[in-house]
Amino acid sequence: MFRALHNSIIRIVLFVALCTIASCENLSREYVTIEGQALGTFVVIKYDGNASEQAVVDMVKKIDQEAKSSMSIFDNNSLLSRINRGETDSLDKHIEFNIELAERFSKLSDGIYDITIKPLTEAWGFADKKSDGSTPNVDSLLQFIGYDKIAVQDGRLQRADSRIQIDLNSIAKGYTVDLMAEELEAMGIENYMVNIGGEIRCRGLNSRGTEWSIGVETPYDGNFSSDSFEKIISKTDCAMATSGNYRRFYTTDDGRKVAHTLNPKTGYSAISTLLSATVIAPTCAEADAAATMFMALGSEGGAVAVAKELEKEGWLYYFIFADKERYRVECSAELND
Repeated sequence: MFRALHNSIIRIVLFVALCTIASCENLSREYVTIEGQALGTFVVIKYDGNASEQAVVDMVKKIDQEAKSSMSIFDNNSLLSRINRGETDSLDKHIEFNIELAERFSKLSDGIYDITIKPLTEAWGFADKKSDGSTPNVDSLLQFIGYDKIAVQDGRLQRADSRIQIDLNSIAKGYTVDLMAEELEAMGIENYMVNIGGEIRCRGLNSRGTEWSIGVETPYDGNFSSDSFEKIISKTDCAMATSGNYRRFYTTDDGRKVAHTLNPKTGYSAISTLLSATVIAPTCAEADAAATMFMALGSEGGAVAVAKELEKEGWLYYFIFADKERYRVECSAELND
């Protein structure tokens, strides 16, 4: 279900997932806010009124269905699920694009970012099966992990072993944001913000005529209320994603924290002093994948060094680390104010 909200004098604050968009409505500019569901989470689109609300709602529903039918590991009938079961090796444009994009981050991180991690995410209970609390036999699964064990040729997936499976959760949400943003631009919309579960892409100005304001949450365990923020970033004409291990985790019977960011080299959670990684990039698919990559690299794996390399391409990063009883921030100079 979607709701369309017209311009008003009420301040609208959208507390969402790992990021927050905040903008104040006034009567100087006609903006519309549409809220609904996509990819199993919330979607919020805010845009100038240069397209009909129904056209935007229809677009969101269409792309949501198309993305889930293609890339979801939670839908047994999706193309990716059928590929993982070995029923087909034919790829559609969405899966092929993301496999090829993911390879860049796999190489950049020396394999720490890896979309063939599906056997591990499933074993730990972060895929289509819930964990029973026991520790899986990760050693038996590592033989099926490795980005260099898959390739795309003539629209088909080649695998070194038929038991290799793909999980695109670290990139598909950002990619879907990009699809919606591109459709808005095709409709002639010049000022917008698209937010799916905290993955964001924005262009132009908000209803106040200023850049979009994006909040980075304080990364304490269980921060579901989104009422504590470490940083408010004002940016436009970019995409942003944040990854962290303070929401999607569980604790085993012996008190060990199991987080959803997994290290494909060890098979276990990538736990370090890096608590959250925020990335600003040209596209949301890139930002989404990079944020996950940085969390997997962690504080000991060179996340900051890799981020500085991407800075040379105009990317920005904002990392929050645990430091005794306080937080420590390392970030791009542009965000250090």
